[in-house]
Amino acid sequence: MSDTATAPEIKAVAAGLQRLLDGEWREIRERVRERMGDERFKPVPGDIDRDEYRELVMKWMKMLADDGETSILFPERYGGQGNLGGGISAFEMLGHADLSLLVKCGVHFGLFGGAVLHLGDEQQRKEYLPRVISAELPGCFAMTEHGHGSDVQRLGTMATYHADSDEFVIHTPDDSARKDYIGNSSVHGKMAVVFAQLLVDGESHGVHALLVPLRDDDGNLLPGIRIEDDGQKLGLNGVDNGQIWFDEVRVPRTALLARYGGVNEDGKYESEFENPNRRFFTTIGTLVQGRVSVAGAALSASKSALTIATRYAMRRRQFGTPGEEGDEILLLDYRVHQRRLIPLIAKTYALHFAQQELIADLDRIVGRGDGEDRDKRKLEAFAAGVKATSTWHATDAIQTCREACGGAGYMDENRFAALKADTDVFTTFEGDNTILLQLVAKGLLTDYKERFGNLSALEMVRFVGEQAYETTMERTLARQLVTRLVDAVTPNGDEDDEGDVEDREYQVQLFEWREEHILTAVSRRLKRGLDDGGDQFDVFNDAQDHVILAARAHVEAQILGAFNRAIEACEDETLRPLLEKLFNLYALSLLENERGWFFEHGRMTGPRAKAVTRTINRLCSDLRQQADVLVDAWDIPDTQLAPIGRREPG
Repeated sequence: MSDTATAPEIKAVAAGLQRLLDGEWREIRERVRERMGDERFKPVPGDIDRDEYRELVMKWMKMLADDGETSILFPERYGGQGNLGGGISAFEMLGHADLSLLVKCGVHFGLFGGAVLHLGDEQQRKEYLPRVISAELPGCFAMTEHGHGSDVQRLGTMATYHADSDEFVIHTPDDSARKDYIGNSSVHGKMAVVFAQLLVDGESHGVHALLVPLRDDDGNLLPGIRIEDDGQKLGLNGVDNGQIWFDEVRVPRTALLARYGGVNEDGKYESEFENPNRRFFTTIGTLVQGRVSVAGAALSASKSALTIATRYAMRRRQFGTPGEEGDEILLLDYRVHQRRLIPLIAKTYALHFAQQELIADLDRIVGRGDGEDRDKRKLEAFAAGVKATSTWHATDAIQTCREACGGAGYMDENRFAALKADTDVFTTFEGDNTILLQLVAKGLLTDYKERFGNLSALEMVRFVGEQAYETTMERTLARQLVTRLVDAVTPNGDEDDEGDVEDREYQVQLFEWREEHILTAVSRRLKRGLDDGGDQFDVFNDAQDHVILAARAHVEAQILGAFNRAIEACEDETLRPLLEKLFNLYALSLLENERGWFFEHGRMTGPRAKAVTRTINRLCSDLRQQADVLVDAWDIPDTQLAPIGRREPG
């Protein structure tokens, strides 16, 4: 698209790009877009009364349920539409609306309903899922405890089986075991999926999930249930979070969600898993869709912020050419402003394509059951990595956009206050991001051990070389890559030569090489520590920063690869050049941010670093001309945007 493109040409390119971004579940995304364009779903002002806010959010959720929008991800035999990928895509689109609605829906349909679907038996699904889909049975997901956050295996809540009455007794033994931050519990929740330590015949079988009623049909708490409101939060105050205590609450044996382990009619515990740890991690792994959903919601919030800030920067003028009379200059024409916003737009596109691959994998492996255990483990790690990256990106992008809009960005009506406050918790719920990166690293190290466990030192060196350079190309191309890597660290005397810094294949392979190099180094470090007789915890703890770096490098390479595959699959020759510029800007911005590491490891020189910076500046300038297209393609309803960020300001 030329720099002098007409308004119809801009609109046509934006429409084509939108179709590409909407992907497989385009019709569902369009339907949710239209729904969120309804004035009744307009985000609320910051000074709304909390009780009024909560009731409004509940009303919104019931409206979506009445219209059938909440049934998409559930199987048809329970009253749903049997479209897991479509359901996650619809949830992602809710991320452009009031985020309390998104979280309320996520807790009820995604976590509560998802637990019944994935952990319950057929009878439990038939009994409860139709009422979940209709929002007739508002539910909670009671996992987190005051004294136990991410360490789920050590939860304190007890579920003791009593054979004489064929019941479980749910009990909170002390205040550290109270369930905390439980969404939907303070006002509306009628039932909770409660995670507790299971005791049968005096023997502990680890953490299991049970369905525990909280309120009767009139909203009154049931005997033995105590709930207190968590109070005012930093954000998401339309969600009724609370603390829950259980005082010898009795539920029938059939309340146990027993897909992976339960008590039979004879009062004996049975499970298909001999290893309790494997059973536990299989149970938790079935809830991976929550992390996929949060990643998509964070991405939508980033798009909202960037749309507002970009459109504002294309209208707001400030200062002028020194010594000359005339119009002031648009904010987005300043290089420093381009540098603030456009690389964030490029990263958002990269994350979008990674998220699309993630949803497709979830739909295939979980929705259609088309995958082995290894595929499921990879999905869990991929979801953990993208969730961490997307939520940290949202925090960074929203703050940058707020600052880029100056005083206007500080006004409540322009949405940054709500976006900042409501997304801040995304970095810690559905798993603290740092813990999630450790999960990613654990999977990498396990795979590494499987690959190298029986290899000699010489064989390992050969294998690493082959993996780094020959997994995606023939031997000849591998040699070419090695040559290019050598060139990258060999000054050629021409400071202006930008060489191949915009070669996508080179960029992908460079970050894959970085991933393999870091993984090899941390694996050797851990093995050396253990071989020297070190304590397992101490060895891991000493290398924890290195472990997290390995996880980050892996996730960055995955995201870059997903973006590259999206370009390769794009058949629209109008869009490909634009996507290639975005890819280059994202890859080179990543390279610029990590140049210290590349210098340390001999893959960057001063001239090459300068070439990267010059290229980023040029790409920012080029993409400034298409900035309106890039944000228009997200097609966020004006009702969900700030006055300064709508298509027509006001």
